[in-house]
Amino acid sequence: MNILILGSGGREHALAWAVMQNPKCDRLVVAPGNAGMAQIAECAALDIEDGDAVVTFAQENNIDFVIVGPEAPLAAGVADRLREAGIKVFGPSAEAAKLEASKSFTKEICDAAGAPTAAYAHFTDAEAAKAYIREQGAPIVVKADGLAAGKGVIVGMDEKTALDAIDDMFGGAFGGAGAEVVIEEFMDGEEASYFILCDGKTALPIGTAQDHKRVGDGDTGLNTGGMGAYSPAPVLTDEIAARAMREIIEPTVAEMAKRGTPYQGVLYAGFMIKDGQARLVEYNARFGDPECQVLMMRLGAQALDLMLACAEERLDEAQVNWADDHAITVVMAANGYPGAYQKGSVINGLDDLPEDSQNMVFHAGTTEVDGKITATGGRVLNVTARGDSLQEARDRAYAMIDKIDWPEGFNRKDIGWRAL
Repeated sequence: MNILILGSGGREHALAWAVMQNPKCDRLVVAPGNAGMAQIAECAALDIEDGDAVVTFAQENNIDFVIVGPEAPLAAGVADRLREAGIKVFGPSAEAAKLEASKSFTKEICDAAGAPTAAYAHFTDAEAAKAYIREQGAPIVVKADGLAAGKGVIVGMDEKTALDAIDDMFGGAFGGAGAEVVIEEFMDGEEASYFILCDGKTALPIGTAQDHKRVGDGDTGLNTGGMGAYSPAPVLTDEIAARAMREIIEPTVAEMAKRGTPYQGVLYAGFMIKDGQARLVEYNARFGDPECQVLMMRLGAQALDLMLACAEERLDEAQVNWADDHAITVVMAANGYPGAYQKGSVINGLDDLPEDSQNMVFHAGTTEVDGKITATGGRVLNVTARGDSLQEARDRAYAMIDKIDWPEGFNRKDIGWRAL
């Protein structure tokens, strides 16, 4: 079959790699792709947030199945347009994707479903939001209601930080995403991610992972899009995961169906875990990045079969075949990230690294210039490895990093430390 993947990051490279392992894939196109994806698939210049353009491209190229990687095309209704055109697609409708695109919508769903989450209030007025913060006190969490590329969450450990966040959000620091805010109770515990495929009726868990959001070793410094991840996440035990399915995921899926907006795609649930119970931090309507990289390494070729079952509404027939293994990914980022960073530096040493079911470097912000791989983004490479133990996977990943010659980049040295 002919498959189109929308996106250009490490998540999409990992999806492309897994899809290419499956013999069902005859032709793979990625739009717009990156230098790493160009080595295994065709890259196409396409505005992935323009549903009509995506449908036209799919029809002209006899595409059988479209996998939507990032959140922005989902919020823009690209999956809706593909479904209307009779093209199979992996990704929720714009209305269902509001589980990520609107924090207040998610809270409303949680209330209706009785799903445990943080207490909250929703504001469209800065002064009212500030009054609420002064009344509640710190620590407290301020979130831009809309999509802010994973950066619209400020944890105010003191009142001033929270009040400043209100000024920033209503002042336009996060664009339209901050025109409304959700203020939440601060939840302590350990965070982990749970990934579930949904076809509108059936919910099928496909794995756990733990991300490292802070830029510095020991989880210090600024928040980022993610500096590394590993799977499985031991804090999300079978017992806690089963309870979360009963109390959070299944009631959410049922509530969405009841509203006439069934959820179809991957539901990425961020949990805060304390005293053996998970509470929902947030939902995302797509795979996490860099969590997708470790999940795809562990799932391999079956990832395509599972996504197809999801799109064809036959998840009740599907099952996940897990190897008893571990995977880890370490992000290499441009110096200065998550602040200002330079683009255009050359990365050497990648050609000498293994590329197989145990070791992969997934590209995020790269392009090829005059035959050389150059950095174009903040997060640039995802050095990913599998092993029988997390320690073995970790050793493999860092051994690969040692062979990469890129003085303009850096990485955390302690990915996986919580589990190890």
